[in-house]
Amino acid sequence: MWSYAGATFDKPIVMKTFSTFLVVLFFLSDAVAQSPGGGSSRHLFVITIDGVRWQEIFKGADSLLISDEEYVKDTSLTRELYWGSDADMRRRRLMPFFWTTLVRKGVLLGNRAFDNKVNVKNFYKISYPGYNEIFTGHTDAFISPNLAINNKNINVLEYLNSTSAYHGKVAVFTSWSIFPYILNESRNGLPINSGYERLNEEHDYEADLIDSVQGNMPETHTRHDRLTYISAREYIRQHHPSVVFLGLGETDECAHAGRYDLYLQHVADADRMIAELWYAVQTDPYYKDSTTFLITTDHGRGWKSNKWTTHGFWAKGSGDIWLAMLGPDIAPEGELKGRGQVYQKQLAATMAAILGNPSGKGHPPGKPIVLPRPAETQRLAGSPVNLAQLGN
Repeated sequence: MWSYAGATFDKPIVMKTFSTFLVVLFFLSDAVAQSPGGGSSRHLFVITIDGVRWQEIFKGADSLLISDEEYVKDTSLTRELYWGSDADMRRRRLMPFFWTTLVRKGVLLGNRAFDNKVNVKNFYKISYPGYNEIFTGHTDAFISPNLAINNKNINVLEYLNSTSAYHGKVAVFTSWSIFPYILNESRNGLPINSGYERLNEEHDYEADLIDSVQGNMPETHTRHDRLTYISAREYIRQHHPSVVFLGLGETDECAHAGRYDLYLQHVADADRMIAELWYAVQTDPYYKDSTTFLITTDHGRGWKSNKWTTHGFWAKGSGDIWLAMLGPDIAPEGELKGRGQVYQKQLAATMAAILGNPSGKGHPPGKPIVLPRPAETQRLAGSPVNLAQLGN
């Protein structure tokens, strides 16, 4: 027996209680260490699909464009691949991962049929300003019109790399060769593999094969997305970065070329690559059940049939975008059908918030998007979720 302040205690009971307390304390401290925000996300994969309209995401192939021989070389075959009797069937045929796995386990925002909106805030509504807005939270009055000019703004990847939790654990793979300037690689030293840049991995047969293929490709401003993806996948397999940005670009290239058939093919390819990457993540103990995917686009496109090939402040619909998220701290609300408004400029702060806002220099401005969170995550974080307020 122990006595303290006049009271007596049975020693075995005290030791057992104390041991239980230590076990509980260990698991609580581990949960906090995993995510300072009280959630389970320790890893973040940001994926952008350049210039993909919300119409194709939520309604599938456009009924006017898919039958237009000006934009589709083989209308019959393209309809066999992507057409359906209603929007639900069409979008499932175009993006099966989005409309099976993601819609069941994650959340999708931006279907204007339900007045659920995601919008660009910058004036230009073209790629460089869009990616600047996504990753820095700024909507500068003037930013490079898609030229190789270093961005003065601090981006969220740079911020995360400056923290003790994520230093040296950030990686970027993009098809468009302008990203080293958008993310200002020369200033921050982020590992950015862009365009037809080689992996240059030592003693890695698969990486050597990828480099060999890339070395024999005619270099353009936009690398084939499949090469970007397999380069990223091999790096992820070898190095296990905690924060990954994968930027796909062929959708925008095909749209500008007026090839709606190829645009649809590359949207479908992007869906397949994201599905493969999610499978790889969920079958890797390092990433399983601790990784969030944030998927979006840099701008929309003209909504009229004769304007879909272009985008910018002159083309109505270019500021209309979408957002999809999937991860342990995102409630499986699926397609949000309530009225709401969020902005692209909130994404940088949202990325930081997903990882618990670790301490570091250059935290992105603005308030993160208020997203539906699982009940257990809400309890740990001590913050309720208000689905009526999706943004600021």
